[in-house]
Amino acid sequence: MLTHRMPRALCALAGAVAAAGSLAFLAASTVVAPGAVPAGPAPVPFAIPIGAVPTAAPPTIAECEVLYGVPCYGPPQLQAAYDMASLYSAGDKGKGKTIVLVDAYGSPTITSDLAAFDTGFKLPAPPSFKIITPEGKPTSSNQNWAEETTLDVEWSHAMAPQANILLVETPTNETIGTAGFPQIVAAEEYVINHKLGDVISQSFGAAEETFPSASSIMDLRGAYTLAAKDDVTVLASSGDQGATSASNAAGTTYFTKPVVNWPASDPLVTGVGGTQLHLNQAGQRTAPDNVWNDTALLGEPAAGGGGVSSVFSRPSFQSSVASVVGTHRGVPDVALSAAVDGAAIIYFSGSYSIVGGTSWASPTFAGIVAIADEVAGHDLGDLNPALYKLGSGSAGLPDITAGNNTVSFTQGGKSYTVKGSTAVKGYDLASGLGTVNGAKLVAALAASGS
Repeated sequence: MLTHRMPRALCALAGAVAAAGSLAFLAASTVVAPGAVPAGPAPVPFAIPIGAVPTAAPPTIAECEVLYGVPCYGPPQLQAAYDMASLYSAGDKGKGKTIVLVDAYGSPTITSDLAAFDTGFKLPAPPSFKIITPEGKPTSSNQNWAEETTLDVEWSHAMAPQANILLVETPTNETIGTAGFPQIVAAEEYVINHKLGDVISQSFGAAEETFPSASSIMDLRGAYTLAAKDDVTVLASSGDQGATSASNAAGTTYFTKPVVNWPASDPLVTGVGGTQLHLNQAGQRTAPDNVWNDTALLGEPAAGGGGVSSVFSRPSFQSSVASVVGTHRGVPDVALSAAVDGAAIIYFSGSYSIVGGTSWASPTFAGIVAIADEVAGHDLGDLNPALYKLGSGSAGLPDITAGNNTVSFTQGGKSYTVKGSTAVKGYDLASGLGTVNGAKLVAALAASGS
């Protein structure tokens, strides 16, 4: 998991808050030269913990700004920002659909944490919340994955309050690359073969270059080909380190060239990148959305992942954006809220906390997709052809035209800048087709039949 020390700017404001424990810092040490292949690949969760908030009720924007110097948003703000009210008032809240969340280790407190989250935000409990372990029950817990699990469960439910939630836990070691991925893929195949879910959200990934070969990635695509055949939508977070990504299993070094993360880069998966929202307490925008990039705030790469694949060629659905992606698969496809400077509120292990990262964006979008399935009256399956047919700037896909995912860092005593992409009018490799208007996108996807 992308675990960051709290940046100095946040530490200064939070130093007096005993409840906000310090976070581990990923120290940089070894330089990985462009083109080098580090040992082994690994699924890492794309979430950035910021800290706990010692309030009995969900914190307000103002309270988070006092504690950490950044605003924080709960379900009411994002429901408003993504125009979900008309869907909810029509009774469209994901009823009859199941969102599948796949996480290594899970969280030992997720059931009670979800109940507290629902109480705090006045949300109904999901009609069904189940945990399965088809690849074996985890024998240990992991703080980072536990927080990731919490973010996934609570925010998919927040956007689709009447959808069922299925948490799939795997006993996976957290190491870069193929280690852990076979169990995750096998668990997803189990879900699809047993028809247990309608949309799968994956808040993890690893740089394509951390896999031993392109064929080793191809060998892990079984779940996605099954999903495409059975009309199950698959989403994945695009990553939290902008144009680069972790290059070793410990997550202590970064690639010094542009890379993208798999499975978000897979053409059978919808890659979900990151934006920064600027909202008031009512969820109204005070400024336009921009590409998420908190690198300056955190002092290390922290931005929405995006770029072109080194493994997959341009799929037919991206022919309309060939001038941007060239002959390669480009990611992300869409982008939703992921910023640290505008963080997500979760209830984790007995208290409210705030987190950022594209791990927030994917489950948020999963909730919207579940509602689209409900409105369509059938599962939409692979969304990418329909999304690109709608196009950037369409009513359901508002364009993002500000920000970039270029990141800078110091590694091995040297300074590096990995140049990413800048958001422009139309599709780009920082925000994809743009962000979403929930009500209009649901209507458009339902009408398209996907």
